[in-house]
Amino acid sequence: MYELRASYKITKEQNNVVNKIVNNFKVKTNKQVLLGVTGSGKTFTVANIIERLNVPVLVLSPNKTLAAQLYQEFRSFFPNNRVGYFISYYDYYQPEAFVPQKNLYIAKEVSINPELERLRIYAARSILESRNTIIIASVSSIYSIGSPDDFFNQKINYFTGMNIKRDNIINDFVKSGYKRTEGVIEPLNFRVRGNIIEIYPSGEDYPIRFIFDDNKLVLIEVFDNITSYTIKEINEFSLFPVSYFFYKENRIKNAIGKIKQELEDRIKYFKSIGKPEFAQRIKERTMYDMEMLQQYGHCSGIENYSLYLSDRKPGSMPYTLMDFFSDDFLTVIDESHITIPQLRGMYEGDRSRKQKLVDYGFRLPSALDNRPLRFDEFTKKVKRALYVSATPSEFEINDSKNNVVELLVRPTGLIDPCIELRNVENPVNDMIKDINIVIRRKERILITTLTKKMAERLTDYLTINGFKVTYMHSDIKPLDRVSIIKKLRQGKIDILIGINLLREGLDLPEVSLIIVLEGDREGYLRSQTSLIQIFGRAARNLNGKVIIYYKSLTKSLKSAISETDRRRKYQLEYNKKNNIIPKTITSSVKEYYTDDYWINVYEKDLNIKYKTKESLEKAIKRTEDKMKLYSNRLEFKKAIKLREELIKLKNMLINFY
Repeated sequence: MYELRASYKITKEQNNVVNKIVNNFKVKTNKQVLLGVTGSGKTFTVANIIERLNVPVLVLSPNKTLAAQLYQEFRSFFPNNRVGYFISYYDYYQPEAFVPQKNLYIAKEVSINPELERLRIYAARSILESRNTIIIASVSSIYSIGSPDDFFNQKINYFTGMNIKRDNIINDFVKSGYKRTEGVIEPLNFRVRGNIIEIYPSGEDYPIRFIFDDNKLVLIEVFDNITSYTIKEINEFSLFPVSYFFYKENRIKNAIGKIKQELEDRIKYFKSIGKPEFAQRIKERTMYDMEMLQQYGHCSGIENYSLYLSDRKPGSMPYTLMDFFSDDFLTVIDESHITIPQLRGMYEGDRSRKQKLVDYGFRLPSALDNRPLRFDEFTKKVKRALYVSATPSEFEINDSKNNVVELLVRPTGLIDPCIELRNVENPVNDMIKDINIVIRRKERILITTLTKKMAERLTDYLTINGFKVTYMHSDIKPLDRVSIIKKLRQGKIDILIGINLLREGLDLPEVSLIIVLEGDREGYLRSQTSLIQIFGRAARNLNGKVIIYYKSLTKSLKSAISETDRRRKYQLEYNKKNNIIPKTITSSVKEYYTDDYWINVYEKDLNIKYKTKESLEKAIKRTEDKMKLYSNRLEFKKAIKLREELIKLKNMLINFY
């Protein structure tokens, strides 16, 4: 059973919503919409729904920042249950691509975050081991991964008192993909010391120690890999392979045979159409990959051979995280109005890039089967769904057959912010007086622009004028975004400028003023849905206010203001009826990851190397000059390494604002 823990009780309105949604699911209403205004406690309401339904749950989030926030919230609600975190494990990802117009091949370039990789594996194994599991995932979870049966069937169980030879366990570890080491034990390694074997398994927070007496396993301990102190003793332990892309020798041997056959067919095809250079290219690349697979059980781009390694048929649906769940799982699609369009577009974008690689002899046609789910495939897998949004789109409403449950009441009594329209010649100068008023109240400001360039230029202007301000857009790394939000809430930053990253789901009760520049520009960023979401960022503060700069009223502006007025009226009537005096939400500034390191990684570097902003800026200048020097000398490998270091240094600079 799920055990929901919270420091506050569910309200009457939230309980009514929970009862209605749970009862609807129980009578086979498989798709529903939870329309909840900002600050109404949607996440807590969903947690109560999960507890009462008591089924495995997949929570899909549109981006990593919101996924991190949801992960922290659900971990606090369900401390005694398994809560997993499954997002892309790349800090940096440049996919393999070919540009025919320029005859330009771009090799895949990635930087994998080992902590996120560990959390992904923990999430996958948790679903297979416990029904009471909640997985918070980004939309990248619909990409191809290994078969759940392959992953689960390679599990090896150990328990105290079992009769087993030490050498047999060592053999188990090697066959599961772990490497032996003699030094400090690190993830995916093991070491042997007499009758003691220590291993740092995939998906685990700490390594495991096995102690033998002759041919008997007498003790299993969880220990700290730095101090070697025992954390706790356990009676049993299940070891999973190093990853869900790990395959046994016989599977690899079978796959290589199929790859060879496809390669021969592809070579014949290219020669038949008069492209011998393509035939030579695909032969060299594929033969190299097969040699690596044969010798090491792995190769760069192993995912391109997942069709054969996972023993699927051409054109069949890839295995994804969703296949790890049992049939009765619930999919909660958070901020569904933006998550659904993202899910729709992922297949076509991936297919277009890979098709060029196939057509020009860089990859075999079977590489096309390493892909995300098509949207129709995704919807087939989602048997029960709860769409959660303050602004559900037409798709969600139609897919749920108008089963829309509204949660328009905030327990705090807070109403939607006042909206002020301003038509002035110089919005930037006009907003200064309002910004100063808010800062004197020790509250925060969000400013939304339409372009990255405008966000950066406005940041520079306000910085020159003495404000503590920074920007946040898609070029900022995920972990740095979380750090920025944390600094905003702590008051180290007063103003945050962004584009569309500031709309959905961020819990920022300190924000009392939203400034919308170019509010009359019809389009995605200024649609009715986007505007309502923007307004919602100021709905957690008693002094909430939105200033919109415009030249003329658009249809989107009118409808967004009208809907906001409807919600204000509903809350005001509720407050009057129940004698509620509105108050600003107060919530602690939370860490969004399991380890402080991932939030403060750059801050720790700063404490060691750079004590001042000036010293860091000098380091950036030195690194930049050195990078250009290597580039001019055509020493590109050295230049690339310095470029990566330069990016890290520039991200560190955020900590000084």
